[in-house]
Amino acid sequence: MQTGLDRAIAVMERSVVWLAAGGALIIVIQMVWISYGVFTRYALNAPDRMVTEATALLLFPVAFAGLAYAMREDAYPKVTMLTDRMPPMGRKLVGILNLSIMAGVGLFFSLAGIRATQSAFNSGASSEILLWPRWMFWAPGAVSLIVFSLYAVLLLARLIRTPAQEV
Repeated sequence: MQTGLDRAIAVMERSVVWLAAGGALIIVIQMVWISYGVFTRYALNAPDRMVTEATALLLFPVAFAGLAYAMREDAYPKVTMLTDRMPPMGRKLVGILNLSIMAGVGLFFSLAGIRATQSAFNSGASSEILLWPRWMFWAPGAVSLIVFSLYAVLLLARLIRTPAQEV
């Protein structure tokens, strides 16, 4: 039987996949735009001034889009030499500590991302060449960090509830 926590994790996992897909789409857009910029610069001898700024601005949202997906896929590097030798309760406690640190760091950066988005929105700041509002680049990063933090907290709650023998 699926609990409320399991349903919440399932919803978050769908969000995580959509965020990663959004990040992949941004990378494809950057790839095409950079290729266009290289072509215009060297083949047409008419450089596109927007390419550099656009790709630099799009790097921030992309940097955090796959953060929660990496957690979902257990793709973060781990050194398990010591934990493999621990009893089940020791492994569980190390897992709880690890997820607690990840959630804490994620929450800290989530708050920083939200604050940066609000500040950019309130100031009306825009990029120098493209004149795109800066909050549009901060917002996806903030959303990605919020999803990462919530997902880490949900995984932490599930780990706490899981018996040590099943970890």
